[in-house]
Amino acid sequence: MPGTPFVDQLECFDNSYPDRDYTIEIVCPEFTSMCPKTGQPDFGTLVFRYVPDKKCVELKSLKLYLQRFRNEGIFYENVTNRIFDDFLAVVAPRSAELESRWGARGGITSNITVKYNCTTAGER
Repeated sequence: MPGTPFVDQLECFDNSYPDRDYTIEIVCPEFTSMCPKTGQPDFGTLVFRYVPDKKCVELKSLKLYLQRFRNEGIFYENVTNRIFDDFLAVVAPRSAELESRWGARGGITSNITVKYNCTTAGER
């Protein structure tokens, strides 16, 4: 699987309503990683929005997976895309979006958004 060496931390359960389109939103307000330049902690909120297909992500596994980034020196853009790639590979949703909202550092904040739609991106 692509992405992080700890992608196997993510678990899923069967979607009980695979014939219905519905949106799941998961907000993770306490995400942390480290700035690769300064080694200082970066604090962010991750917001997952997805339309499940056959599987839904199990929340405790997502929490444990995200905690693995606590000591990772990685830029905002890279961590957002790595998490999204892992999420897509494991959950295989119909569509998904991940927004990362980063706390102020030096008076500047950043928001990173990545999106996937299987009808426009092809099957995963």
